[in-house]
Amino acid sequence: MNKKALLRLIKERKSSRGLFAEDRPIKSDVLQDILEAAAWAPTAHNMQNFEIVVVDDKSVLTGLGELESSVSPVFLKENYSQLSFSEDELKKKKIGILANQFPPAWMTEEARQGKWKAPASKFGELISRGPVLLLILYDPARRAPASEGDFLGVMSLGFMLENLWLMAEAHGVGLHIVSAFGNEPLSGKVKKLLNIPPALNITLGIRLGYPVDDDHRLRVRRDVKDFVSYNRYKK
Repeated sequence: MNKKALLRLIKERKSSRGLFAEDRPIKSDVLQDILEAAAWAPTAHNMQNFEIVVVDDKSVLTGLGELESSVSPVFLKENYSQLSFSEDELKKKKIGILANQFPPAWMTEEARQGKWKAPASKFGELISRGPVLLLILYDPARRAPASEGDFLGVMSLGFMLENLWLMAEAHGVGLHIVSAFGNEPLSGKVKKLLNIPPALNITLGIRLGYPVDDDHRLRVRRDVKDFVSYNRYKK
């Protein structure tokens, strides 16, 4: 792959938030490439502080789809600073996301003030229809030395995820991060269901599959000149 092709792959990487095709499995060699890419990610002190549980059994996916998740009032309140309410606003800000990606119930004044708790809802088809779910586990025992809060270890998880994501994109496989899997009490239920040791933390889930519909959401990024300074910080 030449340098321009690599940059194009990086730019085209996106989150596939919709349903995945039930009748189109991910081939074993494709999944292996994705997992190999994760294996070769740089991690602090080469601690390789993660484990991955691959869930591709339809009955297990269906069981996970029956689990419920809820959105915290804190998330709803802090979410508003990242929202744009029109494409023109998002193009101008160049950061954040469009408000229409969230349910109307999240847009009320009560939710905006952090006074409304969203009711729990099942994952349903979002999980049960997809061919593969990866659960990313963090091992706090494999922490980077002298890293307060294991900041370097958290960065390492990000490096691994980017490797995995780019390989999925290269194979035309859609990827969607489901952060709710890292939240209690859902995390504890998933650990029990999948026999995950208590000492390991579920950081997030990753849905893999082939999207049913194309995603035409507006994607924005700052220009390089907007965030780069030379020799000394300048804003």
